[in-house]
Amino acid sequence: MSSIQLFKNGKIFPADGQNKEADAMIVCNGKVSWIGKEENIPPVEGVKIDLEGRRVLPGFIDAHLHPLMLAETSKQISCTPPGVKSIADMVQALKKLLEGQGPDSWIEGWGYDEGKLHEGRTPDRHDLDQAAKDVPIVLTRTCTHIISVNSKALEIAGITKATPDPPGGKIERDEQGEPTGVLRESAADLVKSKIPVKSLEEKAALLAEYSDTFLAKGITGITEMMGDHNPIDYYDIYKAAVNKGMKQRAALYYNWGEFQQLELNDPSIFDSERPVYIAGIKLFADGSISGQTAWVNPAFVGDEKNYGISTTSREELLAAGRAAKKYGIQLAVHAMGEQAIDQVVDTFYKKADWLAGAPSVRVEHASLPTERALRRAAESGIAFVTQPIFLYAEIESYLNHLGEERSRNSYPVNTILEKGIQLAFSSDAPATAWGDPVNPFVGLEAAVNRKAYDCTDIGREQSIPIETAVELYTKAAQAVTRIPCVGRLAPGYHADFIVLEKDIIEADKAEISSTTIEETYMGGKMVYKKTKV
Repeated sequence: MSSIQLFKNGKIFPADGQNKEADAMIVCNGKVSWIGKEENIPPVEGVKIDLEGRRVLPGFIDAHLHPLMLAETSKQISCTPPGVKSIADMVQALKKLLEGQGPDSWIEGWGYDEGKLHEGRTPDRHDLDQAAKDVPIVLTRTCTHIISVNSKALEIAGITKATPDPPGGKIERDEQGEPTGVLRESAADLVKSKIPVKSLEEKAALLAEYSDTFLAKGITGITEMMGDHNPIDYYDIYKAAVNKGMKQRAALYYNWGEFQQLELNDPSIFDSERPVYIAGIKLFADGSISGQTAWVNPAFVGDEKNYGISTTSREELLAAGRAAKKYGIQLAVHAMGEQAIDQVVDTFYKKADWLAGAPSVRVEHASLPTERALRRAAESGIAFVTQPIFLYAEIESYLNHLGEERSRNSYPVNTILEKGIQLAFSSDAPATAWGDPVNPFVGLEAAVNRKAYDCTDIGREQSIPIETAVELYTKAAQAVTRIPCVGRLAPGYHADFIVLEKDIIEADKAEISSTTIEETYMGGKMVYKKTKV
């Protein structure tokens, strides 16, 4: 028996490229069957739902995200303002958490940004030793490319003065050559590999629990951009999370080294019609701007010899591209600095053509694209996936490391669109120094206003209209991620949509970030309703 719902009296933003505005739609068996003006609604019987004149948007799709990491960090110490404003605050928070902890515990925290700390520097092992010397402590920087650990964690990992830097990583050392406890890029894995692993059931339960937070933010489609095979396969974790109640549609991207270990005999793992599927391969071409490990040119401000870190090669990129082509999936490459973006675009110039109707290659972040990279990416159909929240939340680090002019010209969203490059928005949560990193409305406000959280101008010439920003988080994000039949409200598409407490299209641009969701629907079914205070 069919299920029919008639949604009326709304201000519906379909993001379908045709209808700019609708006030009614019909949902049949979880999919939109008609949308338009109420006076034109066809005769049909069903459950009538009054939208009460509220603004309706398609559900958000976060095109670059780390849901499992986000769910795990929600249980860790947050090292972000306003709770933590200094290294001294961190130490006190750690001491408080350590009370009652067993001797075999690992203490983890996330989100620090030295640019926001009173001391203006990265916490090291001497700082963290003040909290505990007999329990390992690991704090992950906001960019997730750098960690700070105490002496116990270094001891467990076997990191000493004699330990060489691993390929693509750096062990920071003091004047005597002793490790400071700050580990950059792949060097962080030396410690992270020693942290006790949660079970598949525990990880799946965390994801399922966090699903409600996503729904409260209006996020109905997610990507996992750091999929691993060992010690527990992420595909299995996400499938188990669905069984435990995770509602988001999920596209998984596996780290290249982990992808090569997968059993790939079952083609159904690549089936995008499934709630969870493998969408692509992930590689890193460099590190982060805020951590001064992005592969840039010119060098970082204040250090004319520091051009960051190159973390892959043309040969590795091509090998990963061949695998992606073989299995009919995407290649997503993290590239922030000018040299890293050039490397990816040049490697796949007019070679990124193995997928029909979707980008074969994605450049993740694309913070500092050169004019040449923009032109060549447009000519090759290479997509960019960027995060407006980065400049908004991390303005101190960008100004310190890039200077004012270069910061203003980073993430040139307007220019990218003018060049005809396929673009999608995302959050990269939790990899940003913001207490609510996954909130799409923060990214939308940043893109529309091009102002940082402290009102610093971050390049107003790169601002875009709110309608365009919403489409980059919905329709355009679907086109890049390839999650089918989502991202717009049109016949044949899943009825995944959100009802807002205020009209974001007409609201004051300075108030976009404070927007909240009143209701979230997936497949026409209400899966979230804001609790009335």
